[in-house]
Amino acid sequence: MRLDRFIASLPDRSHRQARLLVASGRVEVNGQMVRDGTCDIRVFDHVALDGQTLQAGKPARFFMLHKPAGCVSATSDPQHPTVLDLLDEPDKDELHIAGRLDFNTTGLLIITNDGLWSRRLTQPESLLGKTYHVETEGPIDPACVERFAEGLYFRFENLTTRPAQLELLGPRQARLTLHEGRYHQVKRMFGHFNNKVTRLHRERMGPLILDDDLQPGRYRSLTSAETAMI
Repeated sequence: MRLDRFIASLPDRSHRQARLLVASGRVEVNGQMVRDGTCDIRVFDHVALDGQTLQAGKPARFFMLHKPAGCVSATSDPQHPTVLDLLDEPDKDELHIAGRLDFNTTGLLIITNDGLWSRRLTQPESLLGKTYHVETEGPIDPACVERFAEGLYFRFENLTTRPAQLELLGPRQARLTLHEGRYHQVKRMFGHFNNKVTRLHRERMGPLILDDDLQPGRYRSLTSAETAMI
């Protein structure tokens, strides 16, 4: 919400009064004087007028979780355990998952209550790659490297995937970096070459790398430095 509209929504404040209060330098957002009433404020921001708190601000929360197999990337599920079940945190209903993983896919998940931040992390326009370790049933055709870089046509959606980077690690292992998240995309890309993905593990999302010592099912809070990278 715009700052002036937020102030005008309070009791006994008109839109004209709100604009004058902001323009006169009497309003602070997160400890900084703001004179532009059109600036956006969020539930996480502390807003004060003449030193008196108008909105205390809700703390933004960010967690890195090592998702195990057999766990649903959802906030609730009637049949299977969810990734939120793994968190021992208050007010879990306020959290959401930034970039889901399939039921048997393992690896890095980010969970937060900040929707704007999570969109920056996951939107293709941000150009933040998601890197996966892939194991396949059959040998990986070296031609996949060039074809993935060119983009593959998905007939069902009538679209071509964005260029992806494939690094061969062995006959049946590779590291793949995507810049989007289509439905079962990794499995379908290898399916173009009649090769089944037998194990899929996400190692990285943009600059955020899964800790080597973070065991499956465990999680930790992101540092302020890590959240600032997005």
